Amino acid sequence: MTTRDRSAPSDPVTLPLDVQLMRSGSSVLVWLLVLGLLLVGGHWLVHSPWFALRQVHVEGEVEHSTTDSIRRHALPRLEGNYLTLDLVEARAAFEAIPWVRRAEVRRVWPHDLIVRLEEHQPVAYWEREAREPLLVNSFGEVFEVNLGDVEDETLPTLRGPRDTSAQVLAMWKRLVPVFASMRSRVDRLELSDRGSWRAHLDRGAVIELGRGDADEIVDRTRRFVASVGQVSRRFENRAIEYADLRHVEGYALKLAGMGTTAHPVPARKH
Repeated sequence: MTTRDRSAPSDPVTLPLDVQLMRSGSSVLVWLLVLGLLLVGGHWLVHSPWFALRQVHVEGEVEHSTTDSIRRHALPRLEGNYLTLDLVEARAAFEAIPWVRRAEVRRVWPHDLIVRLEEHQPVAYWEREAREPLLVNSFGEVFEVNLGDVEDETLPTLRGPRDTSAQVLAMWKRLVPVFASMRSRVDRLELSDRGSWRAHLDRGAVIELGRGDADEIVDRTRRFVASVGQVSRRFENRAIEYADLRHVEGYALKLAGMGTTAHPVPARKH
């Protein structure tokens, strides 16, 4: 009589192929169902009204960007909620506000946005052919707003070829203290397509500054200012109407009530 060792492992039972496929298919279906539920739940959570934007806090020194302006120009362009809002597009929306130069946008959990605005600071007008002028900010960038909002009535007017606003503004800044020494203000500065400069002073004088780099123009102007007062005093301090500094050895000068005369300038110091 033989006995069977019950402790010995039994041979594994191999299931039929169709049963194996059925079990595998059931597992796949379960995982797909779980994944689908997660996706649906995630989509619902992301788009839940609970994450809707509730407040936009504006920071920065803003003078012209009023609540009404922000509401009209920026808020309609904000799409999505706290989780889905594209911050790059949101920044572009706030930078579309007329007086805004730069905007920074960040989220504050769980419903708010903080927006820091930097406004343009107008320092001059930029003249255009047959159109209203633009404005030039302190960085030499041109921007367009309602000119009726500009409160400073002493802004100078600049003009030049396309994309030269920063160059013309920089030259204006260098010429201002030079002409201030003769108690005059540069109300208008022009750069021609050929690179020649012309200044219009507050008392009506037109000064042809000629061509050259910035240092050459400023040095030429300084020598003119240093000598023109003496010339004017010889003729009863008559007002300057026109001066042409494009001459090598001096300048042509027209005083009020007189014709144009040539005058030498002191030699340039080396």
